[in-house]
Amino acid sequence: MKLHKDLNNLPQFRNAVITIGSFDGVHCGHRKIIKKVKDLALATGGESIIITFHPHPRQIIYPKDNTLRLLTTTEEKIRLLEKTGIDHLVIVPFTFEFSQLNADEYIQKFLVGKFEPKHIVIGYDHRFGMNRQGDINFLRWHERNLGYKVVEIKKAEIDELAVSSTRIREAVESSDVARAARLLGNYFTLTGKVVKGQQIGATIGYPTANLEIREAAKLFPPDGVYACFVKHDEERMPGMLYIGKRPTLKKYQNRTVEVNIFDFKKSIYEEELEVELVQFIRPDEDLKDLDALKDQISKDQEAAASILQKAEKQVVEWQNLERPSVAVVILNYNGKNFLEKHLPSVLKTRYANCRVYVADNASKDDSVAYLEKNFPKTKIIHLEQNFGFAKGYNLALQDLDEDFFVLLNSDVEVPDNWLEPMVSVMEKDTSIAALQPKIRALGQPEYFEYAGAAGGWIDSLGYPFARGRIFDTVEKDNGQYDNTVEIFWASGCCMMVRGPLFKGFGGFDNDFFAHLEEIDLCWRFKRAGYKVVFTPKSTVFHLGGGTLGYHSPYKTYLNFRNSYYTLLKNEGVIKLAFLLPLRLMMDTLAAFNFLMQAKWLHAQAVIASFFSVFLALVLFIKKRLELELLLDKIRISPQSNRHGILPGSIVLKYFVLGKKFFSKL
Repeated sequence: MKLHKDLNNLPQFRNAVITIGSFDGVHCGHRKIIKKVKDLALATGGESIIITFHPHPRQIIYPKDNTLRLLTTTEEKIRLLEKTGIDHLVIVPFTFEFSQLNADEYIQKFLVGKFEPKHIVIGYDHRFGMNRQGDINFLRWHERNLGYKVVEIKKAEIDELAVSSTRIREAVESSDVARAARLLGNYFTLTGKVVKGQQIGATIGYPTANLEIREAAKLFPPDGVYACFVKHDEERMPGMLYIGKRPTLKKYQNRTVEVNIFDFKKSIYEEELEVELVQFIRPDEDLKDLDALKDQISKDQEAAASILQKAEKQVVEWQNLERPSVAVVILNYNGKNFLEKHLPSVLKTRYANCRVYVADNASKDDSVAYLEKNFPKTKIIHLEQNFGFAKGYNLALQDLDEDFFVLLNSDVEVPDNWLEPMVSVMEKDTSIAALQPKIRALGQPEYFEYAGAAGGWIDSLGYPFARGRIFDTVEKDNGQYDNTVEIFWASGCCMMVRGPLFKGFGGFDNDFFAHLEEIDLCWRFKRAGYKVVFTPKSTVFHLGGGTLGYHSPYKTYLNFRNSYYTLLKNEGVIKLAFLLPLRLMMDTLAAFNFLMQAKWLHAQAVIASFFSVFLALVLFIKKRLELELLLDKIRISPQSNRHGILPGSIVLKYFVLGKKFFSKL
């Protein structure tokens, strides 16, 4: 995340997707809105931007109003927003002069003049400009002239935000910091500088760090003792917090905030601490003397230690939820046997922020009944008919909002640690649109599997092949392709793709039905400048040909037909002028070769694919024009990424020059 505090020194944002608000607490409701901004930015090749203000507008507009209480200081808000993974946080210096901008000036000089947004994500009740005269309708009125699009946050979501903020403040004000934490999605935090105190705690064996909280509007919980975690130099340590006037010490009446960090002996004066309030232990008490205070603190420490030991689990859960969310989606058609054999391995996945879905393509066997009985916690997406791989997945994924989708065949076996390495690679490089693990054969695990092997390539004529598998030659895996590299296409049998990008690029082409739709999608990604990557850090095992056998004539038809569809949509116009006649000639030879092998149905399938392409020519020219317009809007690079295209002909190299292995090309 890049932080900006100077409006006169902002960068030129790319396809900016902005939202504006206080984001006090950065609670669970806020994070839904932030995810919407991030997803929209990803889907449009843009940058996600959160705009907030400092000081809070109420402190400038109503300077005598001292009732404002904030869940987070500006610095706490920065740290929380950084964890959300947004691209930019802009903290606008809120001044009286800024508050005097009327609604038109606010839009034209501030929003458009500084950010040139392509999308503004805003609530139905958002008000802006002097005297709060501007609203969402005002923004929409300017949409066409100023070149942005308003995306409305629905009333229900806004109401949820308001309720969350109110409930969080109520919980903190009533000492129920545990409930506040559940609504926030993290512990309520006090941040301050360590200053010198009277050092009385040290004399009774419980030294404390006295905190100076600089933000006057910061919300404080009631006086008392709290179990807490203390963060110092990114290290989280157990402790207990005291807030109060120390009634046992009669000569001191000032209110203090003191934290005792268990087993901590460093000098940290003038350094900053973050104190995460986990649970209220007891109210402040006027005890008899120092000995009584020491005894009570000993009991408090014992109670805090017990609370914090259990709280460690909650910390781990929150840390897991900070990782990208993953939807593993298995498309099923009459695959009960495969689900029975392989679904248990998927459900043992160790990656925590993951949910497994089975999308059923109107199976005629008892797949659904089997799932409902044996895997009741697995979400089933019911499709009304067999839509094939392409449309089936499009329908299954349309209502999912996870960060990453994993499209997984039902005949794939996975180890329990297969997902983490894939997520890690995608996390490190946001320009990666899709990723494929190493795919080995389930029946012969020492060999690569036909459908993808170590990552897909195509040649200059559009024929696909893979590292580790060219035509019918499948290599033994001796570690020869154990490097994380760019490829051209990722196999649909196990393919991780960014959810917002899948939707932003229109998903699979429904007209493909099955086969090569993943190559078409990956080609679109690469034309917009994105990467498709193979990683050997994860390995899965694919049976292959489970639904439609590799030697099926219908599969031959789909492969030849869809190869032409892919070229018509994605290859350059000039190149197509000579490529299509050449491909027709070569594929006619392939049909003749099938005839020589007495594979009559396969030969018919190739010829049938020619007629299908001819009949669909106008449709795919139209699709191409629509795709060009889409790519112009969402590309992240002016140049197409053509990594993974082999110069020359793989047919020539394989059949004439005898180069059977990828490493020999």
